[in-house]
Amino acid sequence: MVSAAEQMAANTSWAALGKATDLRNRILFTLGLLIVYRIGTFLPVPGIDGAALRDFVDQAGQGIAGMVSMFTGGALSRMGIFALGIMPYISASIIVQLLTSMVPALEQLKKEGEQGRKKINQYTRYGTVLLATFQAYGLAASLEAGDLVTDPGWYFRASCVITLVGGTMFLMWLGEQITARGIGNGISLIIFVGIIAELPAALAQFFESGRTGAISPAVIVGVMIMVVAVIAFVVFMERALRKITIQYPRRQVGMKMTEAQSSHLPVKVNPAGVIPAIFASSLLLLPVTISTFSGSDAGPVMSTILAYFGPGQPLYLLFFAAMIIFFAYFYTFNVSFKPDDVAENLKNQNGFVPGIRPGKNTAEYLEYVVNRILVMGSGYLAAVCLLPEILRNELAIPFYFGGTSVLIVVSVTMDTIQQVQSHLLAHQYEGLIQKSQLRGKGKGRKKKGPARR
Repeated sequence: MVSAAEQMAANTSWAALGKATDLRNRILFTLGLLIVYRIGTFLPVPGIDGAALRDFVDQAGQGIAGMVSMFTGGALSRMGIFALGIMPYISASIIVQLLTSMVPALEQLKKEGEQGRKKINQYTRYGTVLLATFQAYGLAASLEAGDLVTDPGWYFRASCVITLVGGTMFLMWLGEQITARGIGNGISLIIFVGIIAELPAALAQFFESGRTGAISPAVIVGVMIMVVAVIAFVVFMERALRKITIQYPRRQVGMKMTEAQSSHLPVKVNPAGVIPAIFASSLLLLPVTISTFSGSDAGPVMSTILAYFGPGQPLYLLFFAAMIIFFAYFYTFNVSFKPDDVAENLKNQNGFVPGIRPGKNTAEYLEYVVNRILVMGSGYLAAVCLLPEILRNELAIPFYFGGTSVLIVVSVTMDTIQQVQSHLLAHQYEGLIQKSQLRGKGKGRKKKGPARR
């Protein structure tokens, strides 16, 4: 049986955007800030040898440089002020969230409401500055080692670090403004736009390789079919739910006796979302990026890392899959779905799972169910992330578009469309309420008789 809200959402027309002024302003505000982000990717860091950088990018476009450039919207290949992208902030956010679940002081801080949330956000910003500084210095040193700098030295390193860290902090601020005053999640939209912006050039390069005969037409058709199939599979899995039946007994509210109610607790097949894939990718990006930019001047340790943990290598794929599965379980049970907290909340609301005693037994049952679900969820994440890596390496596809990119694009698109529909639905409800109030005023209006003297 479809609810009234779901039926109204299904009948929502996109033509209603013209009437929803607040939603239209939010969309325009979001588009404006995303345009600012795209302009920033073309502003270069001072001191970079442009010709040498272009030659290097042409040679390394198929490797890890292509991966990082995809996540930064091409800013890395141009060494723009946003070359680090938003990844330091994402890494810091995940680290702080994981620490919050493990450190009692931070967990207590999280329970303090708005003030605690502001304090945790402040720690996340401090962590972003530290990670961005470390990554920017490593990138500056690697650029010098690769002879991609016009005037190497400490002056270049300092200016590069300040520029790149400032660019990351500005992106973080842009993301927060989009989340607060725009539509969708700002940080996710920045990554989404960066990935989408690189797609036209990558597809043009892909089809050009087919025209010149470097790639056979059968491979091109197979890759296109695979991309469509993977996107459909991701959409299906992201919408998949395991519904746990919850029973609420009869209770008395004031002078009324409410009947027993039956509801369900929805548990996603992939409760952690794209976080495991992003965090696993960020762990693999930094050392391999430094090794790649250092080129022939890389030390023996970095050369070994590049040899064994380069894209497509067996150890790289094994480590990538292991990290995805580990973070899927770790993030789910420590951040997104805590069985003990869920069981405690159900107990406080007098809810229970039929046949399971409230409290500890309910927590154990929920943990058992989520563990079984995560076998499929983590396997799905690992398969989606590894399949494009393997095929790209085997078929020598001349651009990077991995499974993590597919997950981010599909998830952000679904989330943004859902938020737009929610705003349209709220606008429809406001219109219905205003009409009902006007009708009520019309019906309640009575003709005034002559005043008594």
